[in-house]
Amino acid sequence: MKVDTAKCLHCGGCVGSCPRNAIFLCDFILTFNGDCNLCGRCVRLCPVGALEPEARQ
Repeated sequence: MKVDTAKCLHCGGCVGSCPRNAIFLCDFILTFNGDCNLCGRCVRLCPVGALEPEARQ
């Protein structure tokens, strides 16, 4: 996932929404681990549109 750090409110809603526990918020930095399957739940939940799917390579 791509995170727009200028938009992100660091609310943590995306962290709690992830069914695979693939999102971590540490020191106001969002990170995604390899368990992310790009389901998009966090994208739909984000109130400010700070998340965007990124193609797997």
